[in-house]
Amino acid sequence: MPREALQTKLEHPQPAVRMTAAVLYGSQDLRIEQVDVPVIAPDEILLRVRAALTDGTDLKVWKCGYHARMIQPPAIFGHEVMGEIAEIGADVDPRWRIGMRVVPANSAPCLSCFYCRRAQENLCEDLLFNNGAYAEYMRIPGRIVRENLLEVPDHVSDLDAALIEPLACVMRGIDEMNIQPGGSAVVIGCGPIGLTFVRMLANRGARVIALGKRSEQLDSARRLGAHVALNVTELADPVRAVRKLTGGERGADGVVEAAGSTTTWQWALAMVRRGGVVNLFSGLPEGARMEIEPAAIHYSEITIKSTFHHTPRHFREALGAVARGEISALDFVSREVRLAELPAAFEKMKSARSVIKLAIRP
Repeated sequence: MPREALQTKLEHPQPAVRMTAAVLYGSQDLRIEQVDVPVIAPDEILLRVRAALTDGTDLKVWKCGYHARMIQPPAIFGHEVMGEIAEIGADVDPRWRIGMRVVPANSAPCLSCFYCRRAQENLCEDLLFNNGAYAEYMRIPGRIVRENLLEVPDHVSDLDAALIEPLACVMRGIDEMNIQPGGSAVVIGCGPIGLTFVRMLANRGARVIALGKRSEQLDSARRLGAHVALNVTELADPVRAVRKLTGGERGADGVVEAAGSTTTWQWALAMVRRGGVVNLFSGLPEGARMEIEPAAIHYSEITIKSTFHHTPRHFREALGAVARGEISALDFVSREVRLAELPAAFEKMKSARSVIKLAIRP
């Protein structure tokens, strides 16, 4: 096919009508289907997907079959994505051009509600979520185009750009903890999010202690900057083991809980020093309950955070961190798979010990 013809095809995909996509129908029911290429509104763009990544949230959603706020089946799956602009609505800002490499956030706030007016856009009363990364094309709603769409610098790879959404969540979590260079930080859980915390905390000069269950993930934690990586399955008392690694056995300046269990939430509260901060970053199932000792929190002046999602500011800061080379998708991507292989890949991820993230190039 001549180069000019290929360019025309990429810029105007609508006549093709159909595209390949991964559609979530329910619990562990992901199907590769031919579906209509999205038709965009005047304030929207159509993205040709160049790279998409899996993450822990996608795995949880695949297992459950839905997410109350983010996706209701049947729907095209996936949210960590980058691509190039294939079509532009008539009302879109003219700075956006066909062929530009861009990264869209998976959400955008309204900017006018109670929380948005208080710079808490992640808690927006009308937070608009968007899924559809596991497909050849993806519709980007107008609000995301206006508030949370960024051009990717030429030197940033496709895969690195696709890493920006989860990185933005982590960067917001780190901002809220305010751990100083030279301070100590514990990260409980060495999945994709936990390892991202390890990398970014180490980049900021923290002495990081990582806790996980799998030797492969602990090796990754060390490679990404953890001073110490402990296998909790080999520890009689993880809280005691961590405290012994801190000055005077006082506990860490900050603790990030990224494993997602009531037990690890309790560990986090017990591993922090007096006056320290705990970020209960992982979500627990609705209805989960745990016991805490209020006196231990009150008289030790422990600050508890529970960071949810990201804001437009942190989304931009995440792109800046990637552009500076602070973090790379190659540190996390275990392998690349074709779109047709994705249902089988999720089945394997249920028990795969070495998989952190998968990359999909539709």
